[in-house]
Amino acid sequence: MTPGNEELKVFYGRSHPELGEKIVKQLGLKAGEIKISSFAGGEIYTRIKENVRGQHCVVFQTCTQKVNEDLMELFIIVDAMKRSSAKSITAVIPYFGYARQDRKAASREPISARLIADLLTTAGVGRVITIDMHSDQIQGFFNIPFDHLTAMPIFEEYIKSKKLPNPVVVAPDTGRAKVAKKLADRIGAGLAILHKVRSAHHQSEVTHLVGEVKGKTVIITDDMIDTAGTATAGVNVLRKEGCNPDIYMVATHGLFSPPAVDRFKEAKLKEVVVTDTLPIINEKQFPGLKILSTAELLSEAIRRNYENRSISSLFD
Repeated sequence: MTPGNEELKVFYGRSHPELGEKIVKQLGLKAGEIKISSFAGGEIYTRIKENVRGQHCVVFQTCTQKVNEDLMELFIIVDAMKRSSAKSITAVIPYFGYARQDRKAASREPISARLIADLLTTAGVGRVITIDMHSDQIQGFFNIPFDHLTAMPIFEEYIKSKKLPNPVVVAPDTGRAKVAKKLADRIGAGLAILHKVRSAHHQSEVTHLVGEVKGKTVIITDDMIDTAGTATAGVNVLRKEGCNPDIYMVATHGLFSPPAVDRFKEAKLKEVVVTDTLPIINEKQFPGLKILSTAELLSEAIRRNYENRSISSLFD
């Protein structure tokens, strides 16, 4: 992949090296050489160990539960590339940290997602690639190209392979209804919507259901699973409405913050399907968990950007 004299070089940080290596292999490349370490005081050190002058550089770094460390590491890597005269710098951030803080919901609150956008641009990022952000409008926080990919085709292919009887896609709240409708149309399923009331962070209550689920195979869809409070509360409501015993859930980002694993074990869903945008350690795994790879989707977006080809089909 070297049209002209400008090479594509792909580097990855320490947040999710397994997915970073998969992306590099999908592109048929070797990972860029970079040294990353931390001093005893917690400060991060990076050094690019190969020439990137005049080259197109891609940095892969997702946001794990060590989100502040992951982002700071990304900023420092990008600064090193900028000061090494890289021609362009693309940040691939499958799970975009602080995306849920996209507006002022109360007085004197920050808009942290906008702050992260400003910091990325200031550091030297010229393009961002991410997957299924919590809010579409965050794209407007950037004055640089922003590729907002979706994992929906990955879920569509997987669900169709299951050949589920009489499926219905359920949105966990009204905000997710539009995306749920798209997935329902793609797999030829019905649509239902749960209505929830959020009393505080990580605390919500499902009050009622709109749509018919009786005798149907339910597929709950969301952009992320954090503590799984909403998901499991919705399961209880759906079972009371007489859906099939086997309930599925699909979500792009599996954070699985405590007590998510315990809640899923108690809820006994047939399958919880997530992607590998985040590393899922052994302590976060449980019966019925299925992890699908985003490496092909992300590598294709990187390849098409490098070759100046359209990537609009990847947004569908």
